[in-house]
Amino acid sequence: ELEALARTGTWKIVDLPPNVKPIGSKWVYKIKHKSDGTVERYKARLVAKGYNQVEGLDFFDTFSPVAKLTTVRMLLVVASIKGWFLHQLDVNNAFLHGELKENVYMSIPDGVSSTKPNQVCKLLKSLYGLKQASRKWYEKLTSLLVREGYTQSTSDYSLFTLSQQDNFTALLIYVDDIILAGTNMQEIERIKGILDNHFKIKDLGVVKYFLGLEVAHSKEGISISQRKYCLDLLNDSGLLGSKPAPTPLDPSIKLHHDDGKPFEDISLYRRLVGKLLYLTNTRPYIAYATQQLSQFLHKPTMTHYKAACRVIRYLKHNPGRGLVFYRNADIQLIGYLDADWAGCLDTRRSTTGYCFFLGSSLVSWKAKKQSTISKSSSEA
Repeated sequence: ELEALARTGTWKIVDLPPNVKPIGSKWVYKIKHKSDGTVERYKARLVAKGYNQVEGLDFFDTFSPVAKLTTVRMLLVVASIKGWFLHQLDVNNAFLHGELKENVYMSIPDGVSSTKPNQVCKLLKSLYGLKQASRKWYEKLTSLLVREGYTQSTSDYSLFTLSQQDNFTALLIYVDDIILAGTNMQEIERIKGILDNHFKIKDLGVVKYFLGLEVAHSKEGISISQRKYCLDLLNDSGLLGSKPAPTPLDPSIKLHHDDGKPFEDISLYRRLVGKLLYLTNTRPYIAYATQQLSQFLHKPTMTHYKAACRVIRYLKHNPGRGLVFYRNADIQLIGYLDADWAGCLDTRRSTTGYCFFLGSSLVSWKAKKQSTISKSSSEA
């Protein structure tokens, strides 16, 4: 880690200017796992204590976009139908490449020595933990891609495309994880080389594991799932040996507030619902159940907890089930929408559900309670 910091010229050691309070730093240690759960490597990362930064002095803008999961799925669908090359890469120490315009001073971290007392690190490049770190990296990468002729999408600012006669290349960014898809392998290798020259990348080859999604390729097309994540959820919740539930929710029970004895471990309930929300990325059929459970995060009851456990037990039927993006399909967008009327027993608000298919592949869906009360089923 220190070698990477030195290679990118992250800081220079200077005397602390008068009336300046430096921010601190700390080392963070993490074990990185592969998609099958085995240890990939042990990581040590130096992070700045960005919570000590002062807005307008140490930082200004902080927002940085990431790829929408709908965009990820749509890109995989088009790549499957068109038979595109589909590769993945990871940028090493991405945040260290951002150029800092602000004057930010950091205390000298453990493992780094100085020649005299009262010296600090003046940050020249962005560092993990800084409030503007992700934005600086995004600006750096975006400017490079635009110089190379790529066009930024106005619908998803993390999607960049390049059209050259009969060739087409798409590049999708999620912080330091990048998907490359296109018709021309030469262009894919060319942009890989440019990114490697500027940032140093890890070429992961054909996409197999992206943002926690397990990606499998076959003659039928491309499939995505979260098998390991689902099995971990079953194990962590103690339901690995339980009987599978036939449906996500009990159709005879209508959940509402003050529904039984309060559940004492509120944080546990919130964790379970949060994990179920993440699983909806490849399991749209639990979206409604998860939406219902999300209404009670501030004050869950035993009834709500049992309902959450039922959804988890339903997943036990097939932990590896996900979405399949078939090759033999037309690229046609089809959407379906429906709503109940005054289905919420507490607020009498209605719930809307929608799903969109690109060809025969499901790419976008949602179940959400409406913000207003409808006076009729037609209005809902």
